[in-house]
Amino acid sequence: MRLEFTKMEGLGNDYIYVDAGKYHIDNPQELSKRLSDRHFGVGADGLVLIGPSEVADFRMIMYNADGSEGLMCGNAARCIGKYVLEKGLTNKTVIGLETASGVRRLNLHVAADGTVESVTVDMGRYSIIQRNMVLEAAGRSFSGMHVDVGNPHFVVFVPDAEAEDVAALGPVLENQVPGGINVEFASVRPGGIRMRVWERGSGITLACGTGACATAAAAIEQCLCGSPCSIFMDGGTLEVSVLDGAILQRGPARTVFEGAVFF
Repeated sequence: MRLEFTKMEGLGNDYIYVDAGKYHIDNPQELSKRLSDRHFGVGADGLVLIGPSEVADFRMIMYNADGSEGLMCGNAARCIGKYVLEKGLTNKTVIGLETASGVRRLNLHVAADGTVESVTVDMGRYSIIQRNMVLEAAGRSFSGMHVDVGNPHFVVFVPDAEAEDVAALGPVLENQVPGGINVEFASVRPGGIRMRVWERGSGITLACGTGACATAAAAIEQCLCGSPCSIFMDGGTLEVSVLDGAILQRGPARTVFEGAVFF
């Protein structure tokens, strides 16, 4: 079977996007593992299927690089907004997107040439599950905030996020919570928050939209920053606004290349 795809990234968080209205994929979990491999596949943090929805304009189904299904991804949501407008699947600039965490609203910011420069995603309301969650890794105790923004995050504020061994600590912390949890190491910096992330199912990524939202929420809850808050990640900066428990995130989306694979 020949499968056409589009490789897109939001702040370096890259996924393979497929129009699920055109293709029937029997085993998307295995396909995500195969295509995400950066040596033997296309290379990505996962696979995103864009399909029809009965409750919104479009539906997002996402799979991590290990084949597990994700609940929500802010960077992927922005890329979907760019994809559907520029592919002619819609002419709307405000789009409802069904996700496993509910319907999210996308506001597309369109340039004069018709391309989408950036997207604002209404992430809905966040929930603080536990303010002082303590997890253990590498002989250390990490006290952080368990924040739900449609998927679960463990946000730890440390003196220097750059100094933390995310590759070693991330998988240990991730698996101490049933079902796994995303892990953010964050430090207060002039003008915002520096964050590094370990994503469950994908490992270290250059950016995480929901992680940035969880980090901003945790920072605001602890009076470490105001709103809007700039979250500085390895792949770039995301602007996050928090108002009465609701979160908006605005950032770029970029098409890397298009291609086809046979399977």
